[in-house]
Amino acid sequence: DIEYLGKSIRGQGAWDLVKQGLVMVPEGRGVFARMTIVENLQMGAFVRNDKAGIAADIDKVFGLFPRLKERATQLAGTMSGGEQQMLAMGRALMAQPKVLLLDEPSMGLSPIMVDKIFEVVADIHGRGTTVLLVEQNASRALGLADRGYVMESGEVTMTGEAKALLADPKVRAAYLGE
Repeated sequence: DIEYLGKSIRGQGAWDLVKQGLVMVPEGRGVFARMTIVENLQMGAFVRNDKAGIAADIDKVFGLFPRLKERATQLAGTMSGGEQQMLAMGRALMAQPKVLLLDEPSMGLSPIMVDKIFEVVADIHGRGTTVLLVEQNASRALGLADRGYVMESGEVTMTGEAKALLADPKVRAAYLGE
């Protein structure tokens, strides 16, 4: 079973989870390819009714990702992978999540884009949003995290403070190539 805020969320639809503040950015980004950047961001706010707040949050997303502002009317499907990842994260933020689930946000991105994505994840966390990050770049993820969980073949094999896991010789050998 999966519990969120002390209650089972088994069988609940995505709509209900987003209304409760649980928002996910899936692996593969999942942008609405035939919609513009602004339209994608507006879709992220589909559970909200506050037009002024939505407009202000679009501006906040544009502050985090200036490239999206430059291309606000561009169709999402014509963007690079890194730009789509920025858009997917921005769209998720439009729902004002309490918990943001990120599945492999750096996969397939250039080193510069990876730096930007991790910078924004740190900023989101710094603003008080809980972030659950699933990431194969163990070094970057543990460098950012408070807690870490190491999984092997679908089983949690280690857990603890991220800094301790980052310093653990077994983790360093198996996941950091040392």
